[in-house]
Amino acid sequence: MSDNPLDTNFQKKNEFLIGIDSDGCAFDSMEIKHKECFIPNFINYFGLQPISKYAREAAEFTNLYSKWRGANRFISYTLALDLLEERPEVQSRKVSVPKLQGVRDWIERETKLGNPTLTAEVEKTKDADLELALKWSLAVNEMIADMVHDVPPYPNVRESLMKLDPVADMIVCSATPNEALNKEWEEHDIAQFVDAICGQEAGSKKETLGQAKACGYEADKVLMIGDAPGDMKAAEAVGALFYPINPGAEEASWERFIGEACDKFLKGEYAGEYQAKVIAEFDSYLPELPPWKR
Repeated sequence: MSDNPLDTNFQKKNEFLIGIDSDGCAFDSMEIKHKECFIPNFINYFGLQPISKYAREAAEFTNLYSKWRGANRFISYTLALDLLEERPEVQSRKVSVPKLQGVRDWIERETKLGNPTLTAEVEKTKDADLELALKWSLAVNEMIADMVHDVPPYPNVRESLMKLDPVADMIVCSATPNEALNKEWEEHDIAQFVDAICGQEAGSKKETLGQAKACGYEADKVLMIGDAPGDMKAAEAVGALFYPINPGAEEASWERFIGEACDKFLKGEYAGEYQAKVIAEFDSYLPELPPWKR
């Protein structure tokens, strides 16, 4: 059975299609997930205890405060290892930062970067790096399931979904595992407004959005809403429009969406000057260089 709900129960019903990211976009869940669940396990499983301060700074930068924000966990945390290895403070302590070459090779050849494909790869290759990454990822999911609850959607998310529901088909397009997505969207009674909930098991955001768009939507009637450059790149890759939820200004972004941008999109007035303006603003929120390199 496919892990991708678009394969089984999605069909075009309206002329508009909206893709919506979840963590950090619809829900204020990025900080608690990374700071309380991902990063403690990152330090523990990859032996970063002697440099835990720098490991935390690197992981927070790649996952929350940089242009890599919102990337798949296996990509963003190997990027954190790269930043960590480069730091003079780490080098002076002569701490060995794991390279995880087996994980990097897997990232290069696999598009569905999730625990199911990783489990299959571990069984097939017995690669020690992949086994370690899988243990870490499973521990993260277990901690998220235990800790992350009662985190509501941002103000105006529900209202935006209700406004769009009669005129647009909507999908969740996320790098979060399907199980967590379904739990969070159902917990807050907003799953009813979307036609499919697609997490990391369904493929990359580009693949998910592209598959849905291929059901027959015109390019200027497809919009991706996201809080990360990866969401914007996914939209650009499939010829869709993009509306940014600015990190640190999420409530204002959703207020602008329901009061202005949503209507512009539905009236065919979003592409061009308006989209360029909101994307330029979005681009100013996330740096490429970490603070210790500036």
